[in-house]
Amino acid sequence: MKKMMLMGLMIMSFSAFADKVTVGVNGMVCSMCAQGITKKLNALKVDEIKVDLDHKLVTFTTNEKNPVSDEAIKKLIEESGYAITKVERK
Repeated sequence: MKKMMLMGLMIMSFSAFADKVTVGVNGMVCSMCAQGITKKLNALKVDEIKVDLDHKLVTFTTNEKNPVSDEAIKKLIEESGYAITKVERK
């Protein structure tokens, strides 16, 4: 029983660091914008990057081995020449 509880706690602690992140990005209007942002996010070692140009959203998943702060996301996007409208985590 103790082993099962310990395993459950370990799994919960790892999943606590993995988030689905949605970032609203003003100024992102074309496939070259999407490609540039994707390249920058890949440097942060995030997973499953999806860019929605119509809604100006970038969605990705952080992984438990490399959590990414909101500040790091904002800095990366703003240094790329875009404005952040929101950062949401699930």
